[in-house]
Amino acid sequence: MPDTATGPIVPPQIPSGLPGEDVPVPAAVERIAAGSPVEAVWVNGSGGVTFRVGRDRYVKWAPAEVTEIDLLAEAQRLTWAVRFTPVPHVLDLGADDDGTWLVTAALDARSAVVPPWSGRPAEAASAIGAGLRSLHDTLPAGECPFDWSVHARLTTALEHLDAGDTPADWSPEHRGLTVQEARARLVDVPPVDLLVVCQGDACAPNTLIGDDGRWAAHVDLGRLGVADRWADLAIAAWSTAWNYGPGYETTVYEAYGVEPDDERIAYYRLLWDAT
Repeated sequence: MPDTATGPIVPPQIPSGLPGEDVPVPAAVERIAAGSPVEAVWVNGSGGVTFRVGRDRYVKWAPAEVTEIDLLAEAQRLTWAVRFTPVPHVLDLGADDDGTWLVTAALDARSAVVPPWSGRPAEAASAIGAGLRSLHDTLPAGECPFDWSVHARLTTALEHLDAGDTPADWSPEHRGLTVQEARARLVDVPPVDLLVVCQGDACAPNTLIGDDGRWAAHVDLGRLGVADRWADLAIAAWSTAWNYGPGYETTVYEAYGVEPDDERIAYYRLLWDAT
């Protein structure tokens, strides 16, 4: 596990990122720590917090009122995926009246968005692409019990629009769309290029890189499931702009070994915003 957060870096309108100085430690996390040092390393946009406990464990914590974070789903996916590819081992999963928690073993690698990789973005972007290709090649789609297909996600996207969501609150490239235009583009689903087991949140921080500069593992697999590979690729490359600045998207595609597919990239980025 990296020496800092591994949650997704997202456009700045979503308050997700490194924690401030005064993040309260839930009683359950204190019990798990049993006297070991506890440090908050990530706060996500839904209110969950990831804590580092000692040197060998991480604890994800979701308050009871937060329904967007499903740690049971993540534990199930990690338990399945760890048989095929490097991901954190699940050590414990629990809940009380205050919230739920997931304890995983630390990995000997660092997030692609912390030093030294934050200062070496070309190398980091290459590792992200290579790691995603390995994940897609290794996880057996035919055996995967989890679904992240466009059709399942499209239902959620349309529900959000029906509930009053609007592209005006999405990423800059989508804010000029009307709700009707966004809906029309979302229902115009491109044909599947290649079904793989997608990471589900392929943003740059969720690739871990070893000291040798090669990808080492993936984290935050709460949405892992079978989908078109572009559902991951479009977001992995997009997130390099959020984390490193412009100029590294092509590096991700080159390291993965694929030419950019503009139609699918545009579609899956819109679907990401809408869901």
